[in-house]
Amino acid sequence: MERPPRPKIKDAPGLKWRWRARSGRWVPYWVPRDDAVKRGYPSGTVSLDSLWDGTEASAIVIASRCKQLQTTMLHWLAGDRLNSLAFDGTIGSALDLYERHPDSPFHKLKPGSRHPYSVYLRRLRSHIGEASVAMTSGPDVMRWWKVWTDGGRKLAAGSFAVAVLKEAMKFGALCRYEPCRDLLFILRELSFPKPAPRDKVMTAEHVEAVRAAAHANGNPSRALAYAFQFETALRQWDVIGQWYPLDYPITSDVIGPRGKWHGLRWSNIDEHMILRFRPSKTDATTGAEVVIDLKLCPMVLEEIARVPPEKRVGPVVVYERTRLPYTQSEFWYGWRKDRKGTGIGPDVWSRDLRASAVTEATRAGSNLDDAAKVAGHSTKRTTAKVYDRARLEAARRFQEARLTGRHKSGT
Repeated sequence: MERPPRPKIKDAPGLKWRWRARSGRWVPYWVPRDDAVKRGYPSGTVSLDSLWDGTEASAIVIASRCKQLQTTMLHWLAGDRLNSLAFDGTIGSALDLYERHPDSPFHKLKPGSRHPYSVYLRRLRSHIGEASVAMTSGPDVMRWWKVWTDGGRKLAAGSFAVAVLKEAMKFGALCRYEPCRDLLFILRELSFPKPAPRDKVMTAEHVEAVRAAAHANGNPSRALAYAFQFETALRQWDVIGQWYPLDYPITSDVIGPRGKWHGLRWSNIDEHMILRFRPSKTDATTGAEVVIDLKLCPMVLEEIARVPPEKRVGPVVVYERTRLPYTQSEFWYGWRKDRKGTGIGPDVWSRDLRASAVTEATRAGSNLDDAAKVAGHSTKRTTAKVYDRARLEAARRFQEARLTGRHKSGT
């Protein structure tokens, strides 16, 4: 099939055409200037495909939209950030408002949550950014959901896309934009198939093997992290910590190229080997603190014994190569490297160690109340003394049940 000539539209700054071989047609995009991209302009490339039908009328609409996008970019380059946040009725502008407004709850997201939100905001902006909020109906969202899930094969992706879109509309509604309020109502009324919960579980034998692999690969820090995740049931991002922007309202004395770090420190472990730690997920909500007796965590004790006493200061898990705590990508890369040859499948994630801990305990007879306390899921608030005692006793029963189960199986 011979490629038709590229369409031409006058007075459309930033307009670019890209050939799509699969559909056999040219697709219009607005593309920000290189200098704006280098300075961090957040909008990115915008698809104008929904506006183009080959007619002169659609060409006029595209030219008008390009001028609007170009003006917004120029305002941004000139430092007029508030003007560039004006809601213009499109889903793209509502997404921009949510991501960039100084009072948006987006800025309160922890790094582990902010990254996937940013990824999906870009995807939504590219796919439906030009759609009108006021004109979007339930069937429109249902049709988009089929694209986001690749025809229903990727339910988790569809669920997250809907969740991000809903958060953006919620903030738009709080800013008194009526179309956002209407679309938020529609989104809340819609229901979609949910992805099945993860069911990947590792055994103590798997954890022993992956710890050995981490040591063989020259990274005992990851072996220590795996031991903490599995034995204490702490979340991965609490064990290795998270890197926050420098302006994030959290105190830290660990500063690096990625910002400032907050996570598990040696000072969280007292002289009796009792770990007290407030998980990041509950820090801003219930304030629930996890209390663990590490004397009942043999894998952790084995790994701690390898760390010289004089090095037990600051962050517990420090990457040997950078001498700083891991970034998420560094740790994930290391996990993929360590699990090879251990019998752990490629569909098993390092964060599954936490769920594996709870599974091992409940299978061995630990009650769910104890498991909830150890995992930091309780919402009860009592005095600090009773709070510590209840959680410590729960943690001891939890660990003892696990060790009994291991001994019975001969591990």
